[in-house]
Amino acid sequence: MISFTVRMKFAPEDQAAVREMLRNLGSASRQEPGCVNYVTHYVENEPNTVVIYEQYRDADALEAHRSSQHFDQYATNGLYRKVRERTSETLVEVE
Repeated sequence: MISFTVRMKFAPEDQAAVREMLRNLGSASRQEPGCVNYVTHYVENEPNTVVIYEQYRDADALEAHRSSQHFDQYATNGLYRKVRERTSETLVEVE
């Protein structure tokens, strides 16, 4: 399983557009056969900071997600055009 978080900061004036893109991206991503978990969050007391927690069955499922039409529309040509800062962390499960 592949798990990671993505943290993004946006301008206050983009908050409504970002919220709508996150709803659409999250809804479509959770329908992907290889998506185990896809949850979007705002950071408490930081309404312009978003954290997305994602889990995929394997590398092929992650690649399918990143190649999807909804990823292109809502992430590549949506969120990524408005983001001011972006970081991600790949997570390793404790065994």
